[in-house]
This record gives sequence, C-alpha cells and structure tokens, in this order.
Amino acid sequence: MSCPICKKETVERYRPFCSKRCADIDLGKWFGGDYAVPSEDPEEAVEAMEELEQQASRLH
Repeated sequence: MSCPICKKETVERYRPFCSKRCADIDLGKWFGGDYAVPSEDPEEAVEAMEELEQQASRLH
C-alpha cells in the first residue's frame, strides 16, 4: 500500500500514511474542506459541520 499523499511506502504506525507529516497534511485537507462526505440530508450536513468545529476547537 502506498501513502495517499506522497505515494511512498506506508509505515504501520501511521497507516495508511508513511509519516505523521503526511497524516497531518491529510487532516488539514479535511479541515480545509478539500474533502467532503456526501449527504442527502441537509440536517446531517449541518450536524457534521458543527461536530467538526467542536473537534477543531478542542485541538487548540
């Protein structure tokens, strides 16, 4: 399996990534809105966004 960010071989500790750096880059893409999980229910989307905002505030 290769790292989805840099395509290097993965490391078990950071799987599916090769390093903490690539894992953090991926997390940043999620927080930045580069990735999205489709939802047909607008209420689910609002709840998901609120949960992400709460999680982000706990990280700081």
